[in-house]
Amino acid sequence: MKRLVGIVVVVGVLLAVQLLLPSILPNPYYQRILMLCGISVILAVSLNLVNGLTGQFSIGHAGFMAVGGYTAAVLTMRVLPPLDQALRGMGLPDPVSQGAVLLLALLGGGALAALAGWAVGLPSLRLRGDYLAIVTLGFGEIIRVTILNIDAIGGARGLSGVPQYTNFFWVGLWAVIVVVLSYNLLASTHGRAMLAVREDEVAAEALGVDTTRYKVTAFVLSAFFAGVAGGLFAHFDGYLNPSSFTFLRSIEIVTMVVLGGMGSVSGSVLAAIFLTALPELLRPVKEYRLVIYAFLLIVLMITRPQGLMGTRELRLPWTRRKPAGAGAGATR
Repeated sequence: MKRLVGIVVVVGVLLAVQLLLPSILPNPYYQRILMLCGISVILAVSLNLVNGLTGQFSIGHAGFMAVGGYTAAVLTMRVLPPLDQALRGMGLPDPVSQGAVLLLALLGGGALAALAGWAVGLPSLRLRGDYLAIVTLGFGEIIRVTILNIDAIGGARGLSGVPQYTNFFWVGLWAVIVVVLSYNLLASTHGRAMLAVREDEVAAEALGVDTTRYKVTAFVLSAFFAGVAGGLFAHFDGYLNPSSFTFLRSIEIVTMVVLGGMGSVSGSVLAAIFLTALPELLRPVKEYRLVIYAFLLIVLMITRPQGLMGTRELRLPWTRRKPAGAGAGATR
């Protein structure tokens, strides 16, 4: 019952903010920054499942984002319009019919991205360290180059005309889902098994932990939410281009995870917001923007090599009592 009340409260708050957002932030520019921060949170927290929780090193997250984004866009544009028309014909208001179409498109994009994560993860997660990083990097580039050569989805021109169904409610809802799932996973026996893989894979195997299974599970979950984030991005901008999913995009997401603290969910959230908003805050000094941005990152990594949060976690009322991943330094 308590969980049901929590879900109703979260949905109600998100709907209220969505309705009041034009009054709170009348400037579309600030609304855009807010939305991009939410999408970055989903990407960073989902990558943290692989890089932080299981201790692997994936730098192909933008590839899964591209798979989910293009899949969701194609579903909305070419597969689901009859459903949208049918819902409208039943008298449902536009936000409801569009929301139903968007939800199905996001689930489809996330599912295909998860399938890609499984296909890449099953053979490659037997590798470790730099070798795994090279495989995931290669996957991301294969996806980007493949999209460049598929004319049916725009190729190098990009895919335009994607319905702009994404709003604050959907971005906030998926951000809450991935954060709560990550917190509760950390506090579960499965989370402890993943942490054992991170700390010492050989010892974990010796104790009977199926290391490959847990690494693949983390990889699939991470890819699913990256695909959802890609779908939200596609339906927010209304346009997709392969240049949005380059190697540098993957590095940006990895930077968020490292800066926030490897394995820290709340750290990934804070770092995602910080690194997404910082370039926009520095626009008044546009000549020195990138220099200041790089300087601040260097200072942070020197002064806080363990990341903004280290291994600590902020407590959330709707999560399990004690996160398992934070160790002795966790806040209670």
